[in-house]
Amino acid sequence: MIITYDAKRAYHNRRGLGNYSRDLIRLMTQYAPDNNYFLLNPSAKGSISLPYASKINEITPSGLWRYTPSVWRSLGCVSQIEKLHTDIYHGLSGELPYGLHNLNCRKIVTIHDAIFMRYPQQYSATYRHTFLQKCRYACKTADTIVAISEQTKRDCVRYFDADEQKIQVIYQGCNNQFRQIVPLEDRKQVLQRYNLPEQYLLYVGAIEPNKNLENLIRALKITLDPPTLVIVSLPSKYADYITELAKELKVKIEIRYNIPFTDFPAIYQQAVAFVLMSYFEGFGIPVLEAVCSHTPVLAASGSCLEETGGDAAIYARPNDIEHIAVQLDTIIYHPFVREQLIKASDAQAAKFSDRAIADKLIRLYLQ
Repeated sequence: MIITYDAKRAYHNRRGLGNYSRDLIRLMTQYAPDNNYFLLNPSAKGSISLPYASKINEITPSGLWRYTPSVWRSLGCVSQIEKLHTDIYHGLSGELPYGLHNLNCRKIVTIHDAIFMRYPQQYSATYRHTFLQKCRYACKTADTIVAISEQTKRDCVRYFDADEQKIQVIYQGCNNQFRQIVPLEDRKQVLQRYNLPEQYLLYVGAIEPNKNLENLIRALKITLDPPTLVIVSLPSKYADYITELAKELKVKIEIRYNIPFTDFPAIYQQAVAFVLMSYFEGFGIPVLEAVCSHTPVLAASGSCLEETGGDAAIYARPNDIEHIAVQLDTIIYHPFVREQLIKASDAQAAKFSDRAIADKLIRLYLQ
């Protein structure tokens, strides 16, 4: 088969959408190597590192399209998809190019979340309108909609008018580097490299209001002598507010930006616990990364994180600062709880193994 992907995020995004795209492409090229894979990259400046890159063909805009890469991705690439004699086109980040409905190929789109609809105050009206139209077109045009969680499946129906019969839930996985135990001496070297404390709670993700770092910090204020909260992220304007809040409340935090992805496993594995108190997530891949790292997890209830963390995590209500504090005390100071979470991590991680996810993707493509 000839399989073509919208690979913008794979080449240019270092957060969740990029990780999902790269991991899916890796799985397919590894477990279904007889297919021909084409990656549509709107800008030749991007880069991608995959162990099976020899099986991949990169397609970039040519001619005048080079000067309007976003238009090429949303519209102009359709003729390219047709010329490739594509059997399956898979939009990996909630979009399909306009005009794709006219082509005689199988159309699949992955929808990650509807956060911009659930929390409209965090997004401009233009952004909301643009992405609402894109998601609705994609859900209408797609032969199959891949939802990365049951929560996302419900949101596709609620917000994007998706046909529930077209939706398949296929969880995403995480990079296998998190399943490899980093030797203790190497972990200590990584901590020294970034000047991290010996004992710390870990948060990995964007610094933005939806991630609810404010309530986490307020909960740490009333927690019994908690370790430092280490935040691994990319720079953002909201980080200044979080820094000032922690300073005002005398809560110890350390923020580290742009840490190479290869150092993440050591940082996860050396943490006392991983904490994610988001108001809402589509999947919450850092929770899975922590579970695969055998790191105890405290996650927010109410969205999809119970699906991701399963029995390898405990949960707190994200709007309830006192409940977060109680659960922080539990995961920090109760060895039996920590031991049970670590014991449950292998079974939970197995649900998201490469083989399990690849099998579901291959069955989907062969339908």
